[in-house]
Amino acid sequence: MKNNIHPCIWYNGNAKAAAEFYCSLFPESKITVDTPLVVNFELFGQKFMGLNGGPMFKPNPSVSFFLISESDEEIDEWWAKLSKGGLIMMPLNKYEWAERYGFLQDQFGLSWQIMKTAYSNVNQHITPCFLFVGNNYGKAAAAVHFYTKIFPASSITGIKLYQEEEGERLAGKVKHSQFILDDLVFMAMDGFGPHEFAFNEGLSLVVECKDQATIDYYWHKLIEGGGEESMCGWLKDPFGISWQIIPANIDRLIMDTEKGQRAMQALLKMRKIDIAAMENA
Repeated sequence: MKNNIHPCIWYNGNAKAAAEFYCSLFPESKITVDTPLVVNFELFGQKFMGLNGGPMFKPNPSVSFFLISESDEEIDEWWAKLSKGGLIMMPLNKYEWAERYGFLQDQFGLSWQIMKTAYSNVNQHITPCFLFVGNNYGKAAAAVHFYTKIFPASSITGIKLYQEEEGERLAGKVKHSQFILDDLVFMAMDGFGPHEFAFNEGLSLVVECKDQATIDYYWHKLIEGGGEESMCGWLKDPFGISWQIIPANIDRLIMDTEKGQRAMQALLKMRKIDIAAMENA
């Protein structure tokens, strides 16, 4: 897996504790970067970033992680440990769409959808899932097409829509979709009804770019059609999902013993990242 795209979870000083907890649950897991600001880790070999950004933002169920297994024993263990100290939103049970399924927030506020299904249905153990609610309700299909036109090695595996007999307000909306961006699988669905959450910086997607031209490309493409620029390589796309468009060598730039502090000061003044300006700082 390329891992040019990976999720970033915003924490209030407890990124390492969260990373250690998740690494204790899943195989092929380890912490790869451990600094006061950033803790990178891998789960099932998939890359994640934990950012100690403070109390400003928190993850919420607008972005969850689909966790799949074919083993009842494994599902029971994950459910018991992830639900401890958290919030159960849908109990682990049999549903129309799954032999076993449950939806929860863990003790760190991260949302998980745990389902028994064949690995071959997804070919990925942990999959980011977007829930389009509120002002974004009904936009899941448009978002899937928007993203798959931007990223290479992308495709739409399938989009399943609600039918007319399921209700007038549901008909034509996305019940479930699965798509691939740069070889990473994602899911998206529309969520009808009142919800007290929306996309925010608590869960963002990091895109590691090999050069300035790649940064420029993703930056401009992702804000097309109503997105917003933010600071330090952050932006929001037209659907309100946050992205970090960063150079792949950003760790080297800001951890350099001689230039790192100056590179960081330069970064803090930027919107879209300028690699040359950081290197020359």
